[in-house]
Parts: sequence; C-alpha cells; structure tokens
Amino acid sequence: MSSFTKTVLFTDLDGRAKFREESLALTQGSPQSLLTELFESGGYQLRHSPVGFRSHFHCTTTPQWVFILGGQMEIGLQDGSSRVFLPGQHFYSADLLPPGALFDPAIHGHWSRQLGADPLVTLFLRG
Repeated sequence: MSSFTKTVLFTDLDGRAKFREESLALTQGSPQSLLTELFESGGYQLRHSPVGFRSHFHCTTTPQWVFILGGQMEIGLQDGSSRVFLPGQHFYSADLLPPGALFDPAIHGHWSRQLGADPLVTLFLRG
C-alpha cells in the first residue's frame, strides 16, 4: 500500500453534499510503518449518541475527520443515497455551506444517525 484512501464528504458546485475518494501518498516513515505527511489539527471532541439518534439536514461548520469508535453511523445525502460507517472506519467531513448561501434543508448538507443496538461513539478531529 503506497497511499491512504481518504473518504471526503464535500459540497459540490451545485451546493449539494457528496462523497468522493482521495488518495494521500504514504511517503514518510519506514517500510514497516508508512506515513503521510504531518497535517495540522485544531483540537478534538468526543461524542456519544444514544440508540435512536438522528440529526436533521445540516452542514459541517468546520472541516473535520470523523472516526467511528463504537456503534454504527449512517450519513444520508440529499439525493437519497447514504453510507454506513462502522467502528474503525472514518471520513473527512467538509460539506460547508457555500459562501453567501443561506442554509436550505432541501438542498444543503447531510443528516446522520445511529444504527444498530449500540450507541454511537465518535471522535471529531478538526482539520
């Protein structure tokens, strides 16, 4: 493996949240421990969401990594598609409200919810 796959939740030119995959080169470290470049971070938060949690449509306010520590998280988009993230999985949330736009829940953002029998536990790491 010479790259790390970064799943990105982003705002496309039409103002709608979408997913894309990006590759980050593993150019540092050693053959036994390949690393990307060192990135800056701006703090972190831990979240516990009970069984049954579901948000409304919203945009990310600050780009951040989302790591699933426990439970399952589903992210839904305006086009009706969704992705489920399991413990140990992650994505980069950067679906910001377009500059100058007023939030419209019929166009912008994503929703998230807890799935399964276990509460959702996440780590948010600001990018």
